[in-house]
Amino acid sequence: MPETSAKILVIEDETQLAKFVQMELSYEGYDVAVANDGLSGLMAARDNVPDLILLDWMMPGLAGVEVCRRLRSTGAQMPIIFLTAKDDVADRVAGLDAGADDYVVKPFSIEELLARVRAHLRRNDPQEAEALQFETLTLNRKTREVFRGDRGIELTAKEFDLLDYLIAHPRQVLTRDQILEKVWGYDFMGDSNIIEVYIRYLRLKLESEGEKRLIQTVRGVGYVLRE
Repeated sequence: MPETSAKILVIEDETQLAKFVQMELSYEGYDVAVANDGLSGLMAARDNVPDLILLDWMMPGLAGVEVCRRLRSTGAQMPIIFLTAKDDVADRVAGLDAGADDYVVKPFSIEELLARVRAHLRRNDPQEAEALQFETLTLNRKTREVFRGDRGIELTAKEFDLLDYLIAHPRQVLTRDQILEKVWGYDFMGDSNIIEVYIRYLRLKLESEGEKRLIQTVRGVGYVLRE
């Protein structure tokens, strides 16, 4: 079973279908919560923000399309996939206009649903994104450009890889072993102080015009990118 920390909220009033989807998603390693009506689903999405929502269109009380509109009106950015029996173009357009990212028509195959979930989570995964930003720091993986505000910063290949790993995990303390494994590889046998050397290089370049420090040292553990 693959491991994932992604949180998925299923808002579906058909109890048996909701349980089935929850079971399949849980088996794939997702952290799954279920709400059986629109209002409780809306509250659950606001109280414990999920990484993705599977949303039934037709529910008594607060319909799925209205749940979607309300979430988007408050700035919610997570992918929302409608589960719907509605398959005509007008309904699809209405769902997309309300802020949905995708839809799966009932009855659906669980394999298709899982594929859609994986695809949308990948697009929202900072480790897969083309451009990453933290505070005034911007990194573009496609062009391998780095900016601190409007100032371009020239980095070596390894400096870029190290910064990429840090900015993809903002506010997370990364141990020296994690950094060595991800940036230099399992079989690295070089200078044991290589991380400290490259952290110093990065700080000199990122702070050359007096900008505040973003790469912080956590003594005895590793490093973290934070304000």
